[in-house]
Amino acid sequence: MIKNYIKIAWRNLKRNKAYAFISVIGLALGIACGILIFTLITYHLSFDTFHKDPDRVFRLYTEWHDDGIGKSNGVPQPLGKTFRNDFALGEKTARVINFRNPLITITKGNEIKKFQEEDGIAFTETPYFDILNFPLVKGDKKTVLVAPGEAIITQKMALKYFGTEDAIGKVFRLDNKINFTITGILKDLPPNTDRRQQIYVSYGNMDEYTDKRREENWGGVYSGSEAFTKLKTGVSKEQGEKALADIVKKHYTGRDLKVWFFKLQPLNDMHFNAELDGYAEKKYLWALFFIGLFLIITACVNFVNLATAQALNRSKEVGIRKVLGSLPYQLFWQFIAETALITIVAVIFAIGISYVALPAINHLFQSEMAFDKGELSVFIILIGIVVIFLSGSYPGLVLARFQPIMALKSKLSQKHVGGFSLRRILVVTQFAISQVLIIGTIIIVSQLHYSQTADLGFKKDGIVLLPVPSNDKAKLSTMKNRLNEVQGVEKVSYCYRAPASQSNNTTGVNYDHRAEDEHWGINTKTADADYLATFGLKLVAGRNFFPADTTREFVVNETFVKKLHLKPQDVIGKTLSINGKHTTAPIVGVVKDFYNYSFHTEISPVCMMPNYDGYSTVAIKINMRNAKASLASFEKIWNETFPEEFYSYEFLDDSIKKFYQMDTILLTLIEAFAGIAIVIGCLGLYGLVSFMAVRKTKEIGVRKVLGAEIKNILWLFGKEFTFLLLIAFVIAAPLAWWAMHNYLKDFQYRITIGPVIFLESILLTFIIATITVGYRSVLASLANPVKSLRSE
Repeated sequence: MIKNYIKIAWRNLKRNKAYAFISVIGLALGIACGILIFTLITYHLSFDTFHKDPDRVFRLYTEWHDDGIGKSNGVPQPLGKTFRNDFALGEKTARVINFRNPLITITKGNEIKKFQEEDGIAFTETPYFDILNFPLVKGDKKTVLVAPGEAIITQKMALKYFGTEDAIGKVFRLDNKINFTITGILKDLPPNTDRRQQIYVSYGNMDEYTDKRREENWGGVYSGSEAFTKLKTGVSKEQGEKALADIVKKHYTGRDLKVWFFKLQPLNDMHFNAELDGYAEKKYLWALFFIGLFLIITACVNFVNLATAQALNRSKEVGIRKVLGSLPYQLFWQFIAETALITIVAVIFAIGISYVALPAINHLFQSEMAFDKGELSVFIILIGIVVIFLSGSYPGLVLARFQPIMALKSKLSQKHVGGFSLRRILVVTQFAISQVLIIGTIIIVSQLHYSQTADLGFKKDGIVLLPVPSNDKAKLSTMKNRLNEVQGVEKVSYCYRAPASQSNNTTGVNYDHRAEDEHWGINTKTADADYLATFGLKLVAGRNFFPADTTREFVVNETFVKKLHLKPQDVIGKTLSINGKHTTAPIVGVVKDFYNYSFHTEISPVCMMPNYDGYSTVAIKINMRNAKASLASFEKIWNETFPEEFYSYEFLDDSIKKFYQMDTILLTLIEAFAGIAIVIGCLGLYGLVSFMAVRKTKEIGVRKVLGAEIKNILWLFGKEFTFLLLIAFVIAAPLAWWAMHNYLKDFQYRITIGPVIFLESILLTFIIATITVGYRSVLASLANPVKSLRSE
């Protein structure tokens, strides 16, 4: 019987090639999206789940309860050591201090190789490798990194630096400061971990590297300063946080007792907690899940739509089968067999599409996702079964309940297969989903355009950023003079970072010798006297600070003044103290507010001051018409100034785009999924119009004989779908508004969702539907009425 079902199914599909093609392509696109989204979600949910006893592993983090609640994944450097020594709650506790983009120098005879490692380097205490499961393939885990000057690297780094030679015992130099000897080789990091450092060095060299004594500094937090603990069996998170509260009482006094809090972050929260430097929030995974679900539903709706439309064409076949004794359940399973055949072919195509698309997805996310054959096989089998029964059940039931006498007399009509009422609902469902995605795409595009084109309060075009690896005053002064002589250079400034940067320093602030520090922090920016002119920052009161090697004057922003509830003129001449009152100087100027972070975050109070020791960037404003020649000159001058360092440069506008990297990824995905939803919807719409054209052949012929014009015939088709698309829009608009309203909440500065966005969406949908419906409708309206009337 099953063989018979499959044979008949194959014959029916061969007879209705267009129907089969549209059904297969629609289902294949929907299932392919489901496979890719399933792979993406399982990949992100698997992050750092491979560690032993992950439910007992926590990262310590900082909260400040002052003017709002601030959070940082970093902690004061002595916190991890204090938690380990003063309490017996942790089985193991370790500190790890990360630094990005270090210079690694390998010397072999007269050959010198230089590498800049974007993944960074980590000064690490040995217990770190007992807490997290990063196994050694060479070396002794109990002794590595115990003595100063030791390092361990991954297999990938060993191959990169030393080729096929044994890396054990080899030496590299870090940032031209410290030599490290490799004493262990780590197994390559798995792709599903947020711990990306591939070079680990002895924690004992920490103070030598930074030239700062941080071991007793409880007042500052560097985001790269992390501490991990593995609690003992039976010790709860609450017990650990109570111990951290006791540490606050011991090491902080006065108002700080109410400001500083230390807490424990579970390992499984690290990847999804954006407030603590996580990759992305789980809500984005949920959004992808529902998009994948909607696309599969859209594909199934498409299939049901076409199958019920085809049902009338098979009425005589069903009538004969029933007269010959076929039972309803046999007819039902016959149609399920046809659906299964289409679904199997669609799944094969979907797998092919997925394999082709995965490299593009990996490039977009900068990830290393791969298909897990075990999990994916189960998912494909389950999705195949769901699609077969979701798509095939209703059409199968429709065919099974045909009355044989009416079927053989060709007296069945639209109402016997659900009529247009069913197909209206299905078309509305498809295009409602499409319009939600279209509206989402338009809003995300508009927000990104606003973020990248709005007035930031400073100039970002034509500014090149070069690193400053040394604060040697003589070298910097000479290099600045040489850079100013390059043709096309308009301004040059030394600074810590550009006005808007992902790397920032925030500290406490005391204004005008007040008895108590302010209840908010200030973003400090070390910069020379050319900073304001280079970035086009505008003064609203006072003047710029005079050139100096150390901090003698401050320039603040308008937000700083607003926080004090004063006017710009009121703060001129008043004293400002920062860094725990270690730096004190008068305020000489106030600049107009500029965005010092992304649009996701509010503008914060800012102070700028000169300090040669704090410069790590040289910003160069250039005429872009001479950009190529200027960049070549910069490289020559820089390499002659710092011959032992690694040269790199970045344009400021490219740096700012990184703020919105996740938003850009989300936009790309929604654009792709919206496009697929539209294609699936259009395939179904085209198939349905083709069916309508066949069913209305005589009606069209009669109308033309009676004098109907082509536009009247076209409206016969158009009015039906105009009505359906309007209903779909009414359903989609509030859903899209709700989803995008929640998305825009992540931006402190955002666009307004106005009626124009919704008008653009419905207009685009109408254009797409008109093109889809129009071609087949025109063919029907141009048909010879004589042939139309002879068609039955």
